Amino acid sequence: MNQPLISFDAVDFGYGARPILQDLCFSVAKGELLAIMGGSGSGKTTILRLIGGLVRQQKGAIKVQGCSLESLDGEALRALRRNMGMLFQAGALFTDLTVFENVAFPLREHTRLSERMIRDLVLMKLHAVGLHAVAAQMPSELSGGMARRVALARAIALDPPILMCDEPFAGLDPISLGTVANLLRRLSKALGLTTLLVTHDVEESLAIADRIILVGQGRIMAMGTPQAMRESSDPFVRQFIDGTEQGPVPFHAPGPSLDALLALNQP
Repeated sequence: MNQPLISFDAVDFGYGARPILQDLCFSVAKGELLAIMGGSGSGKTTILRLIGGLVRQQKGAIKVQGCSLESLDGEALRALRRNMGMLFQAGALFTDLTVFENVAFPLREHTRLSERMIRDLVLMKLHAVGLHAVAAQMPSELSGGMARRVALARAIALDPPILMCDEPFAGLDPISLGTVANLLRRLSKALGLTTLLVTHDVEESLAIADRIILVGQGRIMAMGTPQAMRESSDPFVRQFIDGTEQGPVPFHAPGPSLDALLALNQP
């Protein structure tokens, strides 16, 4: 079998004494679109930060493109990051640069291409997301969905083999959300990208992902195809997929009862 492009082996991570992820084990195959789902604060974005080497695990091993991240020095890690495109939550476009200059930015930073070649590549990337006609506009002139598509064009400007997307559907209306989701799927498959999609948008993820990891309580609670998730009888999966209050994830935060707190104020 082909070696996975990304792998986590018994990875633990926490901030100080507060554990975030525990005993995380999974791998991502080349060309796979993997959706990482879970509630707010479950550690989804932390997984992307670990893959990018922005934070280091306390235990276990992480490999990206066959390299153990903990063995890489600063220059080697920066070189590896050039193989990773990042689609940030809300796009994170440079507001004082035009659409064209936003997409050209990574090409100018990391290559020595001529301005003519950069121009052609930028227009091709914008064409791939349907927005070559707005190259001269500013981000403030775009709708939310259009800005997210420009951010996607910037993320794939260097033709990275790995694309990481952090809540790319946040704040989008249903039409824009569907457009961006389908575009992610089409581009990932057309370009042969290995895509990690961090999201809590259930229906869109089930529609476009090859496989889903459901994270909760610092662990992987479930893993499988979208169809397997839909058919699962696991209480945690059902609560997340169906969006109900009843289930393993409590509505009330853990701590003293309301009666106990009210009793503290009694004379």
